[in-house]
Amino acid sequence: MSTAGQVIRCKAAVAWEAGKPLSVEEIEVEPPQKNEVRVKIHFTSLCHTDVYFWEAKGQNPLFPRILGHEAGGVVESVGEGVTDVEPGDHVLPIFTGECKECPHCLSEASNMCDLLRINTERGGMLHDGQTRFSKDGKPIYHFLGTSTFSEYTVVHVGQVAKINPEAPLDKVCVLSCGMTYSSSLLAGFGATVNVAKPKKGGSVAVFGLGAVGLAAAEGARVCEASRIIGIDLNPNRFEEAKKFGCTEFVNPKDHNKPVQEVISEMTGGGVDCSIECTGSTQAMVSAFECVHDGWGVAVLVGVPSRDDSFKTHPIHFLNERTLRGVGTG
Repeated sequence: MSTAGQVIRCKAAVAWEAGKPLSVEEIEVEPPQKNEVRVKIHFTSLCHTDVYFWEAKGQNPLFPRILGHEAGGVVESVGEGVTDVEPGDHVLPIFTGECKECPHCLSEASNMCDLLRINTERGGMLHDGQTRFSKDGKPIYHFLGTSTFSEYTVVHVGQVAKINPEAPLDKVCVLSCGMTYSSSLLAGFGATVNVAKPKKGGSVAVFGLGAVGLAAAEGARVCEASRIIGIDLNPNRFEEAKKFGCTEFVNPKDHNKPVQEVISEMTGGGVDCSIECTGSTQAMVSAFECVHDGWGVAVLVGVPSRDDSFKTHPIHFLNERTLRGVGTG
């Protein structure tokens, strides 16, 4: 029986307050409006960004809210004007979408869409500013335009990527964030391959060996880097990181000097590229200062707290080190 055009009642994990346990509730999900898609979520995973905004530390709190942005599902119905996907298509919700028309979308250098770029404070849909979620008449806010901690969600058509239906949704759901996202700029893997661009035989340092860091290491392996140094405070992650290409490891707690100095000594002046995947400003400084002068490139991927800042001496820039950043979750 078709549910298109009808309100769907389903279960969702709702964050009612900052830092309070999520509550599984029966909610109402309205039909998609113009340029919107309603998706049945089959699998969703947990990203540290979800925890970060659930805690609402250093941010403007927006509750109640349905979090989640790393998922895989099937299109249930589409709204007016949607032609890119149709009911039955397998899709990944994407938290940084593409309208395909703005200067960013038309550029090969960026996918920071003017319309659909990341906006953590927007709790409604672009079409009318209203939510598509409610419980007993009380609106529940969206998160990153995806809200995948629900059996059904409504997203802008520019925030879904159609995938091969043979791809297992329980595996590929992480591709919407931790491994890669959108079409031209990627987290983890893409930060290495598309932004840092290590050369064959080069050296790469990866700060943080969670899902994003492992993807960054895999990117370095694909680029045929000869040395891939994993840096993490948790040594239990080192063995798993070997599977993704890491050749050696550094635990900053094992040394009585800044880790950037340790890496510089290990590599005879610094690595060719570094990828920072933790969101720690201390790690950001270390990632920048551990790259080689003259050509080293550091790429920041981790999300810091809103009021965080860091300082580094301008001489590092004058010595021709490059610091870049990519947006992610």
